[in-house]
Amino acid sequence: MSGASESRAPKPSPLNGFEETVKDFWVSRPRRPHAGRKVAGVAAAIGYRYGIDPVVVRIALVVTTIFGGFGVPFYLLGWLFLPGESDEVSGFEGLIGRGRSSVSPAFAVVLLVLTVVSVGGSFTGAWFDGGGLISFALIAAALYLLHRNRGHENRPAPVVARTSYPAFTGNGAFTMTDTAEAPSPARGWDPLAADPAGWDLPDAPPVQEPRPTPPPYRAPQRRHRSKVGSAIFAIAVVTAGAGVLANLNGAGWFSAQHIIGLVLGVVGIGLVTGAFTGGGRGLIGLAVPLAIAGMVLTTAPFQDLDFRGGVGDLTPNPRTVADVQPLYQHAAGDIDLDLSKLPAGAPYSTTVNNGAGNTTVIVPETADVTFDCHTGAGDVSCFDRSTNGVSQDALTGTDNGTDGVGGQKITLHVSNSVGNVEVRRA
Repeated sequence: MSGASESRAPKPSPLNGFEETVKDFWVSRPRRPHAGRKVAGVAAAIGYRYGIDPVVVRIALVVTTIFGGFGVPFYLLGWLFLPGESDEVSGFEGLIGRGRSSVSPAFAVVLLVLTVVSVGGSFTGAWFDGGGLISFALIAAALYLLHRNRGHENRPAPVVARTSYPAFTGNGAFTMTDTAEAPSPARGWDPLAADPAGWDLPDAPPVQEPRPTPPPYRAPQRRHRSKVGSAIFAIAVVTAGAGVLANLNGAGWFSAQHIIGLVLGVVGIGLVTGAFTGGGRGLIGLAVPLAIAGMVLTTAPFQDLDFRGGVGDLTPNPRTVADVQPLYQHAAGDIDLDLSKLPAGAPYSTTVNNGAGNTTVIVPETADVTFDCHTGAGDVSCFDRSTNGVSQDALTGTDNGTDGVGGQKITLHVSNSVGNVEVRRA
């Protein structure tokens, strides 16, 4: 060893702070490619720029659209502010005269209006309280971290601006203006004895500068099989099982919507992790149906969907007031509760909850029944009142039977998530 310090090639210096990262992101923004795009190429641009599968980006946009609603505004923002791979500037910059863009000014205005409307809808809609802000924060944080860690890779080549050529003016025989004097031709022998200034020769075509060739698309290399997908799938199954057990033990917060949301969150973390480690692509097949199921359960009236009570048909037929249970609950199947054989006696009350299926309650002919009947989606018929459809108000009231006031006092609470509800007399 000579003791002399060895010279090493300096590593690319990382971005030093938040402001520098944001500025560098804007300078080296992803460019929307011509190949590999589905609509405008926003997902493909982000994927190629940071070396991740564009399918993962598309899934993330779908998930943030369903839960929060910011996926669509983000895509429109990318369409408006990310230039095409052969454009000088983005559509918005082209609109304000900063350079050439393949997005026409009229279409840029349309995109701008749609962006403002969709951003307002994602932040003010009541679909999921705070979801627009949360999804915006998640997308912004993901982009920041991607650029922070991979911003030095796959930086797009700058597009050279086109050169504008000035119009030719001269003193030819057919020129309409005389704005410049032609240089005096060199004196020499001319066999035709013609004045060269009178010749009308075609102009030479301008020499076009060669356009720089865009960097070729490099397909992601096939990486080694990762264990991320298997591990995340196992965690998702454990999460779903724990949620169902908590629901069965009376934890009301663990509804079907919340359980699916928790599982989808686990799968989303796996997709993000897999984007960095090169695995977990198989989780897409789990994320798509979960997202669809979550959207259906969130927007459709299944708020009371419960896993307790088992499945199958239930036909209780109590003979005494002591046999009447305070709660009849079922997850899926038909419930036929027959109270018509009960003898007159002390007042009693019961509740019937059914997740998915039809519920029928039969009461004595002369009983005085106070009721409330509700279903999330289906038909409701309680004595002489009825309703049908989705998310209808509960039917409430009192029916004293054919003999008027003075019969057995019964209080009924009947609720279905999906299915028909009927309360009638024997």
